[in-house]
Amino acid sequence: MNSNSKFRVQGLMFASLVFIADQIVKYAMLGPLQLQSRGVIHIISFFDLRYAENRGVSMSFLTADSDGERWALVALTSVIAVAVGVWMWREKLRGDVFALSLVLGGALGNILDRARYGYVVDYADLHFGAFRPFYIFNLADACISIGVMILLARAFLISDKAADRGSVVQEPASSADIVEKS
Repeated sequence: MNSNSKFRVQGLMFASLVFIADQIVKYAMLGPLQLQSRGVIHIISFFDLRYAENRGVSMSFLTADSDGERWALVALTSVIAVAVGVWMWREKLRGDVFALSLVLGGALGNILDRARYGYVVDYADLHFGAFRPFYIFNLADACISIGVMILLARAFLISDKAADRGSVVQEPASSADIVEKS
């Protein structure tokens, strides 16, 4: 197995791990902790478990209020997840495969919620007094956000030296070379 295939398999395994972890935590919130009926569980002064149903996508954009909109959103996010999966499968850089696997695993967890419940189960409420730097989120959302941040950081901050090493730069032919070959 070459290293690119190894990274792809590791990426799929990590995406699966993210998906499974997300579903286990959501099960714990809805099942044993009964967060849906309790509403809020105070953990520490700046973090609570707070039940929320997100019927939209990131930051509740594209809210789906009907079954038709819900399934359209499932279809749209599924197409995006497939695109991320294809990108991950074709990616050659290990760091990008890791970031894309975070995005893919998180997306699949949220897609399953939307298909199963009609909304995404959110529960993590980070706050500092009344200030909330984020909407209520879940593990899948956090993984998606971290994956996107890694991709952006790698795109903007890391030079393309690795890509340059793989390409061969040819010097332009001189006029003497052209005359000699004729």
